[in-house]
Amino acid sequence: MAINVPNRQLFIDGDWREPVLKKRIPIVNPATEEIIGDIPAATAEDVELAVAAARVALSRNRGKDWASASGAVRAKYLRAIAAKITERKSELAKLEAIDCGKPLEEAAWDIDDVAGCFEYYADLAEGLDAKQRAPVSLPMETFKSYVLKEPIGVVGLITPWNYPLLMATWKVAPALAAGCAAILKPSELSSVTCLELAEVCREVGLPPGVLNILTGLGPEAGAPLASHPDVDKIAFTGSTATGSKIMAAAAQIVKPVSLELGGKSPIVVFEDVDLDKAAEWTVFGCFWTNGQICSATSRLILHESIAAEFLDRLVKWCKNIKISDPLEEGCRLGPVVSRGQYEKVLKFTSTAKSEGATILSGGARPKHLKKGFFIEPTIITDVTTSMQVWREEVFGPVLCVKTFSTEDEAIELANDTHYGLGAAVISNDVERCDRISKAFQAGIVWINCSQPCFTQAPWGGKKRSGFGRELGAWGLDNYLSVKQVTQYISDEPWGWYQSPSKL
Repeated sequence: MAINVPNRQLFIDGDWREPVLKKRIPIVNPATEEIIGDIPAATAEDVELAVAAARVALSRNRGKDWASASGAVRAKYLRAIAAKITERKSELAKLEAIDCGKPLEEAAWDIDDVAGCFEYYADLAEGLDAKQRAPVSLPMETFKSYVLKEPIGVVGLITPWNYPLLMATWKVAPALAAGCAAILKPSELSSVTCLELAEVCREVGLPPGVLNILTGLGPEAGAPLASHPDVDKIAFTGSTATGSKIMAAAAQIVKPVSLELGGKSPIVVFEDVDLDKAAEWTVFGCFWTNGQICSATSRLILHESIAAEFLDRLVKWCKNIKISDPLEEGCRLGPVVSRGQYEKVLKFTSTAKSEGATILSGGARPKHLKKGFFIEPTIITDVTTSMQVWREEVFGPVLCVKTFSTEDEAIELANDTHYGLGAAVISNDVERCDRISKAFQAGIVWINCSQPCFTQAPWGGKKRSGFGRELGAWGLDNYLSVKQVTQYISDEPWGWYQSPSKL
């Protein structure tokens, strides 16, 4: 299946522009290791142009073209984008698969979610109009007060490579719905579909400068965007280390940030479960998206009474996963995104082994695949809580396992992490699930499942997994500033000072 990667430039001020320094970055298909095209490499010079275009877009026609236009006007563009995405679903899914390595069926699901996300925020943009001037109840009858919700301004959106177009949409759709102008900087490892989003925006006539898309390296494009004084907010999804740097840069000028960072999420499996149902959710929770999910439930905490039988089932489920080129029918595990990621994941497994853990299953390249950055689903047992594989995010198809005997012990193991993005519990005891859900130190909890995500529900973490919430109404609030307006309505003078006219 030959797929041509479109040759694109940077998208600035509503049109394609060659990078100022004319640099480009090769695109490598992780399943074949072949170069299949290239993307433009933006630098600080291009960031300047994009930020200037965004500021003009906000103020054009005194804001009436976008920032202070009605939500219904912005909703029209968001719906047009959603329709174009749906129209191009098949092509976009294939581009996603060859760019980042995720199975084609999974990529197609992502594209459906992209369109759905734009539709959802179109609805919320329309709803904003009715919420403007919401009255505030005051204790003094001589005043009346109301609230305006206004766009924060120009926002920088920095997104990861595991869900290239979907993660970008989680930020772009609410930012545009709010009336912001945005500069999107996707990961250099998978930018192809984000450049196609630019083409979609051009086709639907999105006003120039409202969305600018800069591909390029983090230090060369992301860093100058994060520290730019004319960018009013940064929203970032990626590693905790990079998130910390973005926070530090933003702090210099007291710029707000929202951060969705790493995770080392637990899945706690109790003894009263259906073993096969629990095994499938455990596999899905860690190996979906080739194991490259910030919320992956990659720490299995398993009741000791079922450990041997459950792990035996788990290995059988893993052996049954079809590992192949993402474009092959029925593929359920593709390659990790790059050679660097491939080597990093294998280093995690070799370090675990050297520290005394047991590689129960996987841990190597599948024998039938000689090329590509493929790694078998890996299960690691005999793990201690001090081991690197238990404490650090792998971002690959690696599951580590510990057993427990009591509920308190399970909760202690689950919360024994610097991260707090997701957590799952599998049990048929409803009251137990409720107790565990409250005890988990995480922003997202799944009961009898792992990883479902809906545009309508909030997404975000605690501790070193970041702060702020994406999706749902919370996602829109990320890009809105609240303004209080209070009016004195009495005919009487205020009367605090003695009037000179009465002296």
